[in-house]
Amino acid sequence: MQLVPKGIRGIYPLYRKQGKHYNVVYVGMSSEGKLGKRLFSHKRNRDGEWTHFSYFEVWDNISDQEIKELEGLFRQIYRFDERANRLNVQQTFKPLNRILRSTEQVFGLTRIKKS
Repeated sequence: MQLVPKGIRGIYPLYRKQGKHYNVVYVGMSSEGKLGKRLFSHKRNRDGEWTHFSYFEVWDNISDQEIKELEGLFRQIYRFDERANRLNVQQTFKPLNRILRSTEQVFGLTRIKKS
């Protein structure tokens, strides 16, 4: 965590190493430039549930709302993944769900439901 520069805003996945593989267990974001503090919080509260992390800094012209949308997009992608969902309490992103519902109606599609 100390290697993460201060003031970083962006998206970060937490991984759990299992054998030769690194499985995503959580995708989070920091829109206030406190990505290092978010990782430290995860280390304190979720120690042992993840072993590695990556972070992806966004440019200064990316708004906090756009960072939230990026995080929401990743949560939507991983919402059916059991490993990723273990730590993701908020598994969907409401604005994307609204778009999905209208798309389903327009094309007559059936929604995939978590079982």
